Amino acid sequence: MSRTEAAPQATEERTGFSARHVLVLVALLWAVALNPIVSLLSGNAQAQVAIHFHTTQIVWFTQGALLVATFVLPFAVKAAGLYGKKRVLVIVAVFGLVGDLIAALSSNYTMLLVGRAVAGIYGAAAAVAYATARDVFPRRLVGPASALLGGSIGIVALGGPFLSGWLLDTWGFHGALWFMAISTALCVVILAAFVPESPVREEHGRMDWLGGLLLGAGLTAIVYAVGQGQGWGWTSGKFFAYVGGGLLALVAFVLVERRIAHPLFPTSLLKRRQVWAVLLATAVTSAATYAVGTDTQLLALMPRIPTISDGLGWTATHNAWVTSPLSILIIASAVATGVLARRVDTRILLIVGSLLAAVGYGLGSQLHHTAAQLIIMGLVGGPGTGLVLAVAPIMIIEAVSPKEQALANGAQAMLVGIAQVVFTQLTFVLMAQGGKVMQGTQFYKDSGFTNGFWFATAACAAGALLALLIPKPEQLDQAEVGQAASLTV
Repeated sequence: MSRTEAAPQATEERTGFSARHVLVLVALLWAVALNPIVSLLSGNAQAQVAIHFHTTQIVWFTQGALLVATFVLPFAVKAAGLYGKKRVLVIVAVFGLVGDLIAALSSNYTMLLVGRAVAGIYGAAAAVAYATARDVFPRRLVGPASALLGGSIGIVALGGPFLSGWLLDTWGFHGALWFMAISTALCVVILAAFVPESPVREEHGRMDWLGGLLLGAGLTAIVYAVGQGQGWGWTSGKFFAYVGGGLLALVAFVLVERRIAHPLFPTSLLKRRQVWAVLLATAVTSAATYAVGTDTQLLALMPRIPTISDGLGWTATHNAWVTSPLSILIIASAVATGVLARRVDTRILLIVGSLLAAVGYGLGSQLHHTAAQLIIMGLVGGPGTGLVLAVAPIMIIEAVSPKEQALANGAQAMLVGIAQVVFTQLTFVLMAQGGKVMQGTQFYKDSGFTNGFWFATAACAAGALLALLIPKPEQLDQAEVGQAASLTV
């Protein structure tokens, strides 16, 4: 960092958290939080949607958007480095708004899925927002701001279930769809109004269209095959054709990236143990915490029908009250993580969080039949979830330079998205074991919910083991911040 950059930065650190910083943080927080808001609303609405449209393919109501986000993400993070992070944030938010409007206005399940798929383009926003935070905040605020962005799921989880309950219990799933559209429209406005453009750019580069198509197509083919595996048969030729084709596309992607001048993801970045170990460990544990939501949401909201369905049959509002202690603990632990990360080895924070989440979900596998039992699960698993989600973006900051930040965040978001789709698909498969289909709707038995919790437990334990592979990171206070951190914002 040059002396001319260091002086303004020192001045900025003395001035503290200005009103302008608050506005930027709120805008970025909303951009990141919109993904879990939509995930929560769609997750809680899926029971109503499945029954309304008489479909056994409800998995694609949530998974279709994730597939599109996975495909688009490499292009979005590359474009952020080439053309500007704010510009990309606004563009993907506009696409998200278009998709939300299509879904809200749909009159059949096919059109609803089309709208959700288009809205999935917005899924790339979080990775770009994390990279933006590193560029526009001074050094001492980068950690707390990043932790709040990572822990935004806790903020959503606290108020979101009550909002979801009010919308679904009053207006049904159409109310949730319209709220998504309104929220995305607000996101477009505040991003355009409050977030400054980052000057951090790739000095020389261009869009790697071939690499992006190979990566996106390969990942999408594999994830789609996992989603259809139960229907096709896990040993069917169609399943292996999609998986094999996807793997071939990924191999071709690696070969292409090694030979072109401006690769989508530099292989040198992914070869560094500090980077790939962080990406792998955080992706597995973060995806597990997201996937377990599928289990708990369907457990709480699916009806109780003797011999058919062992759901608890709660309203969305009642479920909100039951899960509120969990949400409060996620927020508290996320805030604490931003402070602790400046003093404690972030590997320890990730391991502790992963183990707490594993113990919580393990308890949930046996204790999920009453409100009190689910609260007990949340009291243990909540702090673990908050630690995992808040420390992940901080560990990326410690592992890469500012110019690599968008790519690294994109790689993490992509891996989390892939793992989330695969884990969620597997959770649906495990839950369906012993379940029954009635009038075109899949219902689940208690053994299926138990299977889902055990799967999340195993995934979080695996994440803790993977964290042992991470070399000792550079302390957060020693990490280089982006060029725009020296600007007055």
